[in-house]
Amino acid sequence: MKIARFSRIGFILAAAGSAVGLGNIWKFPYIAGEYGGGAFVLIYLLTVLLIGFSIMIAEMLIGYLGRKDGVTSFEDLAPRHKNIWKFGGFQGLAGLFIMIFYSVVIGWIFHYIVTSLSHLPSSVEEAESTFNAMLHTNVVTQLFYHTLAFIWITYVLTRGIKGGIEKMNLVLMPTLMIILLGMFAYAVSLDTFSQAVSFMFAPDWSKIDSNAFVTAVGHAFFTLSLGMGAIMTYSASMEKNSNLVRNAFWVVFLDTSIAIVAGLMLFTFLYQYGSGPAKGPGLVFISLPAAFYEMGVIGNVFAVLFFLALAFAGLTSSVSLVEPMVQYFIDRFKWSRLKASVSMGLFFYLIGIIALLSNIDAYKDALTWGDKNFFDWVDHVTAAIMLPAGGLIMAVFVGFVIEKQRVEAALRPQLGVAFDIWYFSLRYITPVAMFIVMLSLMGIL
Repeated sequence: MKIARFSRIGFILAAAGSAVGLGNIWKFPYIAGEYGGGAFVLIYLLTVLLIGFSIMIAEMLIGYLGRKDGVTSFEDLAPRHKNIWKFGGFQGLAGLFIMIFYSVVIGWIFHYIVTSLSHLPSSVEEAESTFNAMLHTNVVTQLFYHTLAFIWITYVLTRGIKGGIEKMNLVLMPTLMIILLGMFAYAVSLDTFSQAVSFMFAPDWSKIDSNAFVTAVGHAFFTLSLGMGAIMTYSASMEKNSNLVRNAFWVVFLDTSIAIVAGLMLFTFLYQYGSGPAKGPGLVFISLPAAFYEMGVIGNVFAVLFFLALAFAGLTSSVSLVEPMVQYFIDRFKWSRLKASVSMGLFFYLIGIIALLSNIDAYKDALTWGDKNFFDWVDHVTAAIMLPAGGLIMAVFVGFVIEKQRVEAALRPQLGVAFDIWYFSLRYITPVAMFIVMLSLMGIL
């Protein structure tokens, strides 16, 4: 059977679609706001360059050399202790677990696309009240849109690499970029754009502490889709003789550029029509809709376009979160793509309902342990343990387990003299950084 391969542009857009998600457009702006803008942005960019880019190349290499699902690739590439190292490929479970709450959030976005067509909250207070009512009482609405997200994602997965994932990204990623650039162009014309630029790029070191560095590393990892097997799985379907370094560069460049553009755009609108950037996770569901209201009729148009862009980013990422485990069951157990896709879809959908209910007032007490409900626990475990552990495993595997000559043969022609720097960083700097991040996010440090 002929194995489906991405075209070069198809791979870049699919990998970028995996990387460009809610973390870029939703999470990055409010994190930057919390840590004083420019100082955090600088730390984040350095983190992406020194750690994110390094791991991205390593993850692509495992997929490119292995040419199979993550578990089998680890097993085949390990010269010794294959039965142990194959478990490194189960980092694809992280993506599947992320989907438990990610699909619920995509459902919220679908809801806001529909409501923004006809109504926007006239104040931050109304926006907060509306969002909290949906989050804590409206089971039916959330369940309906959560189901729509499940149907869309599962259908794309059933269509495969070429007919589903690549085709979707060839449409949604350019559309996403056109929408964001169009809104960004409007933002540039506003008086507050210079204020947003100052906030994003003028460092305020007073808000920087050790948590800022840990957050920057953790967010860089999350937003680049590292440590969850997505990039590795996509790379297994990369064309032969592909330039891994160049592909990694374009993925990182597109991901980071969209985060910066989204941040500048959102801060401009909030300064112009709202109250400023530091509004926490509710920024796009509370502060921004109220800001769009102040624009008048064009605000409804911008709101719909913005939430469409956010939905596109979420959907392209979602498919990549599930595909590693879909590919695992296809390769290891010879399941049909339909069976594997529907099974994995039902997994995140059904458990996602529990995550959804854990925010509902009538059920949250029964679904809360310690200081977190089920929704927050899934988010915490994936972000604090599974993703950093996945990155740590990949760094150690490529740096110490795979024969150096094999790694060198694949990457030195592409990296040149920078190969030695990259290899040293991968072996000694990246693992330490990921270990510290993991301990910090777990509350041990």
